Amino acid sequence: MRFLSLYVWLILSFTLSTLSCNKQTTTEYEDAEKPFLDIQPLFDDERFPNVVVAMDGSVLATFGGTSPASEGHLKIRRSIDGGETWLPTDTIVAPIQWHGGGTVVDKNSGDVMLFAERRPFTDRSPSGELIFLRSSNHGVTWAEEQIKIHPDENGYYPAMHINERGITIQFGEHAGRLLKATRVMPFAIPAGNEPESWDRHYTNAIYSDDGGRTWQSSAPFPAKGTGEAAIEELSDGTLYYNSRRHYSTEGLNPRMRYVARSYDGGETWEDLSVSDVLPDGPQDTDYGLMAGLVRLPINNHDILIYSNVDSDQGRVRGSIWASFDGGQSWPVKRLVDEGPFAYSSLAAGRPGTPSEGYIYMLYESRSGANIARFNLSWVTEGRDWKEFIGE
Repeated sequence: MRFLSLYVWLILSFTLSTLSCNKQTTTEYEDAEKPFLDIQPLFDDERFPNVVVAMDGSVLATFGGTSPASEGHLKIRRSIDGGETWLPTDTIVAPIQWHGGGTVVDKNSGDVMLFAERRPFTDRSPSGELIFLRSSNHGVTWAEEQIKIHPDENGYYPAMHINERGITIQFGEHAGRLLKATRVMPFAIPAGNEPESWDRHYTNAIYSDDGGRTWQSSAPFPAKGTGEAAIEELSDGTLYYNSRRHYSTEGLNPRMRYVARSYDGGETWEDLSVSDVLPDGPQDTDYGLMAGLVRLPINNHDILIYSNVDSDQGRVRGSIWASFDGGQSWPVKRLVDEGPFAYSSLAAGRPGTPSEGYIYMLYESRSGANIARFNLSWVTEGRDWKEFIGE
């Protein structure tokens, strides 16, 4: 009996130890690996990138749409080996005129959701032009679904075009909530996208507590003239919101990124600031540029990667910046592509899958899109990332 008790204790100890190891989901990011960067062409026409990693580790790159004046195709390519190779392009929806820029992976169910807009929207209509697609097999097949989106406090229905991928909140009382950045562009495109209308634009977000079937609109981001944004959750549950800005209504610099935070699960935004490090597109224009943003899955640490151009003139020199303190400072910058570089999207690999340890950036290049795959060691040029936080 004593032997049996000892045996049970040993088995239980081993099980708890294994579970504890499994909970630490950051092995590949923790290890000091050889710096790695690989860039591949992925799409050869159209625009508007989004990249996510499904719960099984499949990397899903979506691209497509052009402008209100012409028709495009919402396309996807999948990688099931961590981005080493890619399956052929599959067209999900055609025709469309805008890619929603809103892929969301639901960590609760494993479903992947995708927003698109078939034609120019009107901000006072209930998203009649919106297409919502759901995949329950990690992006292999998709089915169109009707959803309900509630207008914001000003009576506007948010537009999906074009924002960084959405997230599933992991911490605090709103854990499990789906959240994605959206925007309000009063009056129909193209009239609503002319410079004289920019002071009426603002970004916000939509969030869902029922798996994506109904969505509420958040309060506006606390600065007008904004559009095309990205949101990430920090380890304390704070939401970090980073937005493009076309136009400054109060004299602040519109050529750097605007930042706010949420402490209530994305319902309201506060603590507005302007980054003194992160550029909003080329520094010879106020027009700005959609950017990528991702938090790496390292427990109890807030390593953020941001992508945009590092350029005094023109959309060239695609680069990434790294923060090791949740966006308070950005001590690392790396050039990824010297050539043409426009909209970009970022995603992090899933622990325990072929994507583990990789960071993915899908970006508009000369005549389509490239996918860059790199690791944290490449970002830090081989240094241990803990050096940046004094560990």
